[in-house]
Amino acid sequence: MSERSAAANPQRIGVLALGRPTFDVELAESLRVQALAALAATGVRVAGGERLLFDTTAAETALAEVRAFAPDLLLVLQLTFTDASMTVRAAREVEAPLAIWAMPEPRLGARLRLNGLCGLNLAAHALGRAGKDCGYLYAAPDAHATPGALRELLAGGRRPAAQPPGHSLQVSAAARAEGERVARRLAGARIGVVGEHPAGFDTCSYDPFAVREVFGTEVARFDLQGVFARAREVPAARVAQTREAVTAALEGVDELDPVALDKSLALHGALSDLQREQNLSGLAVRCWPETFTEYGGAACGPMAMLNEQRVPCACEADVLGNLTTLALQEIAGAPALMADLVDVDAEAGTAVVWHCGLAPLSMADPEVAPAATIHSNRKLPLLHEFALKPGRITLARVSQSHNRLKLVIGGAQMLRAPAAFSGTSGVLRFDAPAAQVLESVIGNALEHHYSFAYGDHREALVALADRLGLPVLQFA
Repeated sequence: MSERSAAANPQRIGVLALGRPTFDVELAESLRVQALAALAATGVRVAGGERLLFDTTAAETALAEVRAFAPDLLLVLQLTFTDASMTVRAAREVEAPLAIWAMPEPRLGARLRLNGLCGLNLAAHALGRAGKDCGYLYAAPDAHATPGALRELLAGGRRPAAQPPGHSLQVSAAARAEGERVARRLAGARIGVVGEHPAGFDTCSYDPFAVREVFGTEVARFDLQGVFARAREVPAARVAQTREAVTAALEGVDELDPVALDKSLALHGALSDLQREQNLSGLAVRCWPETFTEYGGAACGPMAMLNEQRVPCACEADVLGNLTTLALQEIAGAPALMADLVDVDAEAGTAVVWHCGLAPLSMADPEVAPAATIHSNRKLPLLHEFALKPGRITLARVSQSHNRLKLVIGGAQMLRAPAAFSGTSGVLRFDAPAAQVLESVIGNALEHHYSFAYGDHREALVALADRLGLPVLQFA
């Protein structure tokens, strides 16, 4: 098409600007305006994107308008973290290729204001399981390279393909023996899942029959309200004893709301009792929103304490994430942690893993005093806050991307760096270039939760996968 024809018939772009009011709406709105300006500068014709879409009703209205526009491409502006339900619906209802644009935020040690990369990750996984792919862009609207990358995205590019399974590791006899041992441990394990995973979190869904068939692991289900009821019955003296231990370990406990703090500590007692009574190897807990909105205290700190006690805990009722953490803990002989990948800086070659405040104290940088804090969005305690200690780490995920079970593994170096965001976070450098890792995450439609433990355990993980008959995907 000639330049004159292109000008007469500009590309039609439908835009959905997704966000959640629990994040920084002012920042998200500013980025929405900048993104639309960047789109206008490319000469395309745009429909949609005039407002942030916070709820289903608003999103459905906007989707109908975009669908009537008959776009050449549907662009989702992932302005904050959201679940994947509306993006998957849009991909099914709009007859056009789909692309997602998420935007980084400064690593200032404060609240995670957008968490857009995690939303992109979640959506790419859900789309992959629905048989859809997507183009993606993770860049600030005003970054030097954004105009060219945006034009490439609008032209149908930046759509990484899934890579075939494979790895480059030589597995020793000792590693194979370790893989065999851990396989036997998983076969005798019992994971407790408390509540249902949040709607739109395909990343946290699981098939209990497949878990039993492949790993020999039993999944036991428990009612979330029942756990709340148990927590309300934990004796005040026991809560006080836990508070004393927490105060000795963390700075700032006395500055927290004492009523909400005691509720959180009582939840630790309830989860501990459930684990002991039911002989559970790990816990996958629906940690939000009900622990905040109905119960009145965070599950993050209690689960961090259990992680330290070698009872791995997964937020958002992520059973396969919990299974991965359990396997890593067994191999490492030390606590493991499940976290989100929340930032990738291709120019600096680094990335950030983060979660609200779930890390065990043994993972704290010894040069940083661990502190007690509140949830950045829900404003209730108890959460841990510190930067993760430097050292070699191994990342892993039992993944069901593209509806096929596999074991994803990678290696990285956790760097000594100031906390990137509030809660517990760490800056790391993957073995592979950071941009390549992000492309692998999106192209392979991986989950948004990744487990890791300190040390290099990749050979043992490969041996475990071989023992279980799982393909291995080495993403870093």
